[in-house]
Amino acid sequence: MSMIRDLRAAVRPSRPALRKDTGGYDTTRDPATSSAVVDCAVYRDGARVQTPGTLAPQEAMRLVRRDGGFAWIGLHEPTESEFAGIAREFGLHPLAVEDAVQAHQRPKLERYDDSLFTVFKTIHYVEHDELTANSQVVETGEVMCFTGQDFFITVRHGGQGSLRGLRHRLQDDPELLSKGPSAVLHAIADHVVDGYIAVADAVQDDIEEVETEVFSPGRKGTPRGTDAGQIYQLKREVLEFKRAVSPLVRPLQLLSERPMRLIDPDIQKYFRDVADHLARVQEQVMGFDELLNSILQANLAQASVAQNEDMRKITSWAAIIAVPTMVCGVYGMNFDYMPELRWRFGYPMVLGITAMICFGIHRTLKRNGWL
Repeated sequence: MSMIRDLRAAVRPSRPALRKDTGGYDTTRDPATSSAVVDCAVYRDGARVQTPGTLAPQEAMRLVRRDGGFAWIGLHEPTESEFAGIAREFGLHPLAVEDAVQAHQRPKLERYDDSLFTVFKTIHYVEHDELTANSQVVETGEVMCFTGQDFFITVRHGGQGSLRGLRHRLQDDPELLSKGPSAVLHAIADHVVDGYIAVADAVQDDIEEVETEVFSPGRKGTPRGTDAGQIYQLKREVLEFKRAVSPLVRPLQLLSERPMRLIDPDIQKYFRDVADHLARVQEQVMGFDELLNSILQANLAQASVAQNEDMRKITSWAAIIAVPTMVCGVYGMNFDYMPELRWRFGYPMVLGITAMICFGIHRTLKRNGWL
């Protein structure tokens, strides 16, 4: 709460101090802010405005307010102090600023007076030679977007999900970029969802591999089975994937269906395509979850069947061994008058009868499938 109060106080003077020599805005560079800035540029008529040296966020907004266009500022894991200057310059809402700094947010869309705050979770597939009970299958990150009338701010968390390539692709399409900040928001949403599709295809290969391993025949045609820990770990990774995909469905529906002041009507049509792709990925992920449940149950059932098979074999051999054990126990009691004790062929006869009984039990149990 103290952080919110501090940010609210910082945002309250929404317009910086006027300076006659800077067109009315303070262009003093904040060293703490610049350390978190990955890229900062001004775009006008779909083209990047070339400036000498590195452009500070305050300088970018001065150019925008003087000559038009919009500023696109990219940051990577800024701290509270690093983001405070930008929040003050652009009048960002304290609650949205707190979410952007702390990260670990669920995908969402929030509307404030002069801006939209959007959270995307990025998913990266982690390559592995063999799936184990400790394998990491997906790695998550976050991209927070502040969309304003004349600015667009991205705050990225995590080592994956770089937007540098996306920025270059947009710069190669001036017609789309001329639509303003909403075009950048669509491009990021499309980029994130395309990443979901690629990860979903890779995870599907892992699930098919586990499914084959569970149901492939082992010795004597019986299912070979696999380690339940591998299936459970894969299920946990799919659950992490699901947490990134499912909450994003509603924000994209709003962006594609409900008119918004900060979203260009021509760009809104493109959000519908992104929402359709996301719906397909969501169906895939839900199917992965259900399929892994079935695979896990089948694997546990196979383990139970294998245990029953082992117990039947142990019981069968115990029954066979019980016959000579009983005979040896009777003849080991040292009585004078034992059956056929004084007969010359008594010993071979007892051994033969014992062997015949054991053979008969073995044949019966094998015929019934116990051995």
